[in-house]
Amino acid sequence: MTDSRLSIETIGLTKIYGSGNTEVVAMRDASMQVNRGEVVALLGPSGAGKSTFLTAVGLINPPTSGQIRIDGQLVMDGPHAKVHLRSFRRRHIGFVFQKSNLIPFLSAIENVQVALELNGESPRAARRRARELLEYLGVADRSGNYPSMLSGGQQQRVAVARALANRPSVILADEPTAALDSHRGRQVMELFAKVAHERGAGVIVVTHDQRSLDVFDTIYEMEDGVIHRKAHQAATGPTGHRR
Repeated sequence: MTDSRLSIETIGLTKIYGSGNTEVVAMRDASMQVNRGEVVALLGPSGAGKSTFLTAVGLINPPTSGQIRIDGQLVMDGPHAKVHLRSFRRRHIGFVFQKSNLIPFLSAIENVQVALELNGESPRAARRRARELLEYLGVADRSGNYPSMLSGGQQQRVAVARALANRPSVILADEPTAALDSHRGRQVMELFAKVAHERGAGVIVVTHDQRSLDVFDTIYEMEDGVIHRKAHQAATGPTGHRR
């Protein structure tokens, strides 16, 4: 029986590259549960397997063995997909990366709008939702600006808006603050907490940044392909979420 509160559940994920003498175990028996409305940090040194784990959960790089459930639905059983991966990703998963990867010749609002139109929204409805998201994330006044005219923090806010465009239940972020100073980095981390708590998404943020860990509800650490949950103390806000 599945737990309806869970947004993300991984069970015993293992990823092996090569075979025999060239075999490399990039991820070993990695298990994690993320509730709806929970923001999780995944820490660890370079080469620990964090990106391997995130791309597995994002249905980009399938595991060798183990299971992945999204919103209670079994989506990967070992390397075998149980859903149509591309359409499932579009409906359920939003991605944010170290670089915003915004399309340079589109304005901020057009970068969000195009994600909606690719998913079948009419241009008018897509424009309206894109504007709402930019307002929600505090960059509506930059909606007509091209990426080159935005600061790094503003670009990441637009990238988060784009990730939210199709109302995903899962947000995956890979080192989203690596190129930002401490102030803007914290703002982006707080943004992920806001998205999780207010939108009910399950959010996993892979990070090296130790400065904003109080923002997260739960912290995991990965080393040599193995995930451990860390003890974590954080203040509880008025909504009951830690912060």
